[in-house]
Amino acid sequence: MRACRQAEFVPAKAHAKLTTGEVIRMLRELKGWTQAELGRRSGISATNISLLENKKVEIGKKRVEQLAKAFNIHPAIIMFPEYEAKEIQKAA
Repeated sequence: MRACRQAEFVPAKAHAKLTTGEVIRMLRELKGWTQAELGRRSGISATNISLLENKKVEIGKKRVEQLAKAFNIHPAIIMFPEYEAKEIQKAA
C-alpha cells in the first residue's frame, strides 16, 4: 500500500440540500427533544411542529423567531439552511 500525500485529497462537496423542516427536525433531535418538548419551549404546538418538519405548512417569520429563540440560534440558520449548514452542528 502506498502512502498518500495530503495534497492528493480534495474537500468533499455537499450532496444534499436541507429543507427548513429538515433543519428543525435535525436541531430538535440533536437536542434530544420530542416535538412536544420543542412545542413547550417555542410556544408552537407539537402538531404544528410536525407539520413544519414535514413541509405541510409554511414557516413564517413569527414561527422562525419562536424556534430560533427555543434553540438559542440566529433565525437565519432555520430560514437559510443551505447557507448556514456549519452552524447547525454548532447549535447542538
